[in-house]
Amino acid sequence: MYIPLFVGLLCFGSMMPASADSREALLKATDTEVSGEYTRQRFLAVQKKPFDPADKRKKALIIGDSHAQDFFNSVLENGYLANYQLSTRYIPTRCQMFFGEKGAENIQPKDTALCEASDNLTQAAAQIAEADVVIMVARWQEWAAKLLPETLKSMNLRAEQSLVVLGAKDFGRVSVRNYLKLSDDELRVLSNKVDPKPLATNQLLRDSLGDKVFVDQQRLICGEGASCRLFTDDAQLISYDGGHLTPAGAKYVGQLLFTNSLLQRFQ
Repeated sequence: MYIPLFVGLLCFGSMMPASADSREALLKATDTEVSGEYTRQRFLAVQKKPFDPADKRKKALIIGDSHAQDFFNSVLENGYLANYQLSTRYIPTRCQMFFGEKGAENIQPKDTALCEASDNLTQAAAQIAEADVVIMVARWQEWAAKLLPETLKSMNLRAEQSLVVLGAKDFGRVSVRNYLKLSDDELRVLSNKVDPKPLATNQLLRDSLGDKVFVDQQRLICGEGASCRLFTDDAQLISYDGGHLTPAGAKYVGQLLFTNSLLQRFQ
């Protein structure tokens, strides 16, 4: 059967694999050791960095787990918070952010040693008191989310200090090698079902903290449904493992956060 050349070219174009740039980025993302190092390295480089009293810039403290590391990359990839001194505190997901025994009793026995050796809000209290802006980011567990209003009250922030709490994000199961055969157009519309747990926790935080403190980055990135896009408008992978951001993803997510949420006032 005769197929007009124009139609044939359209069909061929729709089946063409990802562009060279997209494919190279996808192959890089399959190296989870390299991707994981990208997630951590810049955050850890300024971990517990003291604020310089001789520096007249305002002070921003970013506290949390690997989602806080992602947020920090989103800041740096876009040049946000350039007029702030930046310091970070790492608190593992398994340990969560809280004050007091009520929180400690929720730590799993297998994680007790890890959490006893890790940073926590009590140790960070002096630096929290110094900061002009405190940004807390985590894959919040339900118990820690429920305790968070009490935790924030215990932090004794002054009226002139700014507080931002970010919820978790989730992109579902990512299979990078499966995307190599897809065209850029197919990548742009690809989406995944996401883990419902962070959605429920984000709703809890949104209800208890309100939009003057809480930023639901899952909703900003993915909308209100139970699925989420996996690629940016220029066909770049957003998350290499379903939870953490690629460099392109960090830039993309940062732009969404600082354009469409209360974070825009800190640019």
